[in-house]
Amino acid sequence: MNDYPSIHVPGEMAPIPSRTNPVPPLDDELDGVLADLAGIHPGIDFIRDGIRLLALDRLNADRTQTILSTIAGADANLLAAFGLLAQRLTNPTSNPALDDLDAETAKDVQRLGERFAYDLAELAPGDLLSEAAARIDGI
Repeated sequence: MNDYPSIHVPGEMAPIPSRTNPVPPLDDELDGVLADLAGIHPGIDFIRDGIRLLALDRLNADRTQTILSTIAGADANLLAAFGLLAQRLTNPTSNPALDDLDAETAKDVQRLGERFAYDLAELAPGDLLSEAAARIDGI
């Protein structure tokens, strides 16, 4: 990571590939999704850059395992963070942007956010990444 600038400029961080064994470029689908997310909010731009960095960085097996566990497999993971963020953003108590909604709509929005967070936790899509991480480690 010493090859990256010390100041983050959204959209500007990308690993410098090795000339001997380059990391393949992003596939069209992931590149297109990241492009579609551009400019929505600076926080989303940081997330986009993080995803791009993870996808293009030269990783070893141990680092890959750690990243997979952090995305969804460990107790503290990104899927849980996204679920809790959605729950916060859909709650009128924690998001003043929803103050102008009528009470019934606000409650529906809040319920949907809570359901999203619950589904992420209960459906446990991260179990697949936990299994992938374990197999990388030879478990």
